[in-house]
Amino acid sequence: MATAALKRTPLYEAHLAAGAKLVPFAGFEMPVQYEGVRMEHLAVRSACGVFDVSHMGEVETSGPEAEALLQRLLSNDVSKLAVGGAQYSVLCREDGGILDDLFSYRLADDRYLTVTNAANHERDFAWFEEHAQGFDAEVSDAIDDYAMLAVQGPEARSIVAELAESELPSRMHTATLGIAGDQMLVCGTGYTGEDGVELLLAPKHAAGVWGALTAAGARPAGLGARDTLRMEVCFHLYGNDMDEHRNPIEAGLGWCCNEGTGFIGSEAIAAVRERGTEQKLAPFVLTGPGIPRQGNAVISGGQEVGLVTSGTLSPSLEVGIGMAYVPVELAEPGTEVEIDVRGKLRAARIESKPLYRKEG
Repeated sequence: MATAALKRTPLYEAHLAAGAKLVPFAGFEMPVQYEGVRMEHLAVRSACGVFDVSHMGEVETSGPEAEALLQRLLSNDVSKLAVGGAQYSVLCREDGGILDDLFSYRLADDRYLTVTNAANHERDFAWFEEHAQGFDAEVSDAIDDYAMLAVQGPEARSIVAELAESELPSRMHTATLGIAGDQMLVCGTGYTGEDGVELLLAPKHAAGVWGALTAAGARPAGLGARDTLRMEVCFHLYGNDMDEHRNPIEAGLGWCCNEGTGFIGSEAIAAVRERGTEQKLAPFVLTGPGIPRQGNAVISGGQEVGLVTSGTLSPSLEVGIGMAYVPVELAEPGTEVEIDVRGKLRAARIESKPLYRKEG
């Protein structure tokens, strides 16, 4: 049976030239690494890395009732999002199951841009369209309008600032600026636990801006390092750490849910918040050798009590780390458990978030 051809981002040729190892990811041919995951990870922690995240999707919502529509769709309080602001939220079903986690940017009083996860984009956009009925608002699929670069690390802002025509926006804020001669949306957001910015720009400008950033000192980094970086700071990955069968409370995302706004799923989530959950997503570290992986069993008292949702060898901490859904009573930091890593029980300890903290 024929399979659909993989899509390519505007930076495909640049990745080949940089020696990237390309793999299928969410329907795209994406760089998983260049020089090596560990080197790229540590470059982001110590200096600056640049990621091609052009596979992410975008939905534009505009019109007189754009805010009202997004207030119905998104879990956070959209009315608190000022023009030039950024906000994290989840998109939920009526039963509280998580459809996706999203970042929304308010570009004007009646215009928003929402970034979706690549694998969920078509479903998210269909959900937006379906629920826009009855609102004086328009939703449009903007995935082809943007390439997206994430410039992350302690030196990221200084590198981008050298190429910028004016001051960069602060964390969780946005601005339209010229970078390396091209206009783009600059957002003080990221997925690594480091400072930095994400750039949303016309696809035709992506290669030139990528070249300017790497020439200025940003090291190309692939999806492998993006994954290990986000795990160290306990950022969720959709499909691993949350999905439609998990609600935001058990996933530890109750902080981005304001049930008083009446978003879809708010009543179910309010009920869960009130009664509590049986399980909770908890981070852990191995206290001995081993590398935990998604699907490994969590063992307590000789019984399987949960499953690892994300796991890796932390390049910064040099130990195995991960996240797992476990019974609430086992989710307290300091709790000792075991992880079944390929048939061998590895000692582990539940920790608090984030697992990696910068010195000082």
